[in-house]
Amino acid sequence: MSSKADHESRYQQLASDIASRIAEGSYREGDKIFARSSLASQYQVSSETARRAICVLAELGIVEAEKGSGVTVKSRENALLFISRRRDARTLSFLKNSIAEKLEKQMKEIAELKEEIEMLVDLTERFRSTNPFIPFEITMEGKFPSIGKKISDLCFWQSTSATVVAIKKKGVLILSPGASTLLEDGDVLYFVGDEGSYSRVKHFLQTLMIKDSLDY
Repeated sequence: MSSKADHESRYQQLASDIASRIAEGSYREGDKIFARSSLASQYQVSSETARRAICVLAELGIVEAEKGSGVTVKSRENALLFISRRRDARTLSFLKNSIAEKLEKQMKEIAELKEEIEMLVDLTERFRSTNPFIPFEITMEGKFPSIGKKISDLCFWQSTSATVVAIKKKGVLILSPGASTLLEDGDVLYFVGDEGSYSRVKHFLQTLMIKDSLDY
């Protein structure tokens, strides 16, 4: 397969070389250029390669090949057009190869990233399962409606199934804060609970939707 591709490349390159010489004026329209045998000898290619190159140029109207009369230059304009199209084709081929290489690299990086994320999730789950009392933390922000309320006002555990274990106020950590502790902007709340407790606590503090059953 490689040999076939190399052969095609050689005759195409030969056709391109001849067309370039015609385009630049080395050969003028009406000039008779090499016979196929001398062409093969000059470019050190097989007679079949030379024949195919001439056939390409003849099909494009660049030269005219007549048996026994050699090869005659027919159109410089067509030679210019052929060179331009070949240049564009090379550019397209380069871009396609470049894109394919980048996509392959990106897919490989995505696969590696996916593998690393899976490892991270697995390690995190195992770490948390062996250390169940490592608390979650959330920072109180001024937009939270829970700002300015006491812990006892929130019925925190009943609403979130999570337990507050500490609060950091202005850099000072308060362990087991009392029920009368006021929640203020910038406080960092530490709590323990199951895997879904973080999202429940965040939603609760942002919306302060205390369950109706807590009034009983």
